Amino acid sequence: MTFDPNGVGIANGNIFGFPIRENEANIVIIPVPWDATASYGKGTSKGPKAILEASTQLDFYHPQLEDAYQTKVFMSPISEEWLELNDSLCQKATDYIQFLEDGGQLEDKPVFKETLNQISEAQNALGINLRERSSELLKQGKIVSVIGGEHSTPLGLIEAIDMQGKEFGILQIDAHADLRDAYEGFDQSHASIMFNVLKRCKNLKKLVQVGIRDIAQSEVEFIYSSKGRIKTFFDWSLKEERYNGITWAKQVNNIIAELPERVYISFDIDGLSPDLCPNTGTPVTGGFSLEEITFLLFQLVDSEKEIIGFDLNEVAPGKNDDWDANVGARALWNLVCAAEKSRKLKVGRT
Repeated sequence: MTFDPNGVGIANGNIFGFPIRENEANIVIIPVPWDATASYGKGTSKGPKAILEASTQLDFYHPQLEDAYQTKVFMSPISEEWLELNDSLCQKATDYIQFLEDGGQLEDKPVFKETLNQISEAQNALGINLRERSSELLKQGKIVSVIGGEHSTPLGLIEAIDMQGKEFGILQIDAHADLRDAYEGFDQSHASIMFNVLKRCKNLKKLVQVGIRDIAQSEVEFIYSSKGRIKTFFDWSLKEERYNGITWAKQVNNIIAELPERVYISFDIDGLSPDLCPNTGTPVTGGFSLEEITFLLFQLVDSEKEIIGFDLNEVAPGKNDDWDANVGARALWNLVCAAEKSRKLKVGRT
């Protein structure tokens, strides 16, 4: 099958409508339709499907990647089984979270202990499944990525990368630090992903966070006690520097300088300005334009750091429009093109 980059997008079941099979792909995207621990707004479990549907509406010229439309990227089918399980657990989780917000105590409601156990067991199984699937693809030399779902979803992929035994860093673009030991009783909460990664991944050399602007006191203390393993570029500090004449280009150079040679990118869409993702689970004022993050991604590539994997999460489709999905698809396209350019540069150096 041929692909006409100037023609009408074809909804063939693959991301962007590209005529690529998994065995041909250099980049494989694994969708994880899960948001059972989301504590504010639900709907990110529908993100993978919404992004897939919106992706064929893009045009495929990219100024940073020659013949970008020839990128061999494949997206695995969305698991209806996991989506159905998520939907069944979401209602239980919503009732439990409302109970807590009303001042309830867990010991007073044994039924909610069972809810916690059910969700924890499901997430453990989800993580093991993703870790095994990702490990298999990594052994084939593919770049592996995840589309969530809530931000807890890529844990299994990051663990698989850690199991390769090579040092790496994480570039986290996010409004939240996600460094809570547990949140609302969920030890694999969307608010705990980076805490869990730091705890489980012995080869993670550095976590570099960008755009953080909604954070708990305990998380700030965790950052400052990390002995340099975490470097956080708070949104308010970046903005203050900008107001005083420091350019984004200079700030990006400072961010990249904190990262090791091999970099995993974790992109929570709420790192962007909320007008670009109004339906995400926990929108926060402030943040970036998509162009600013795109500049960061390609400066990272041009610095000859290697992109070894990535995730995009917390995209939630709106009930009355596809704006969030449209922005999400464009964010994904930039991530894919950055990863592909990085891959080509690595091939050229070997």
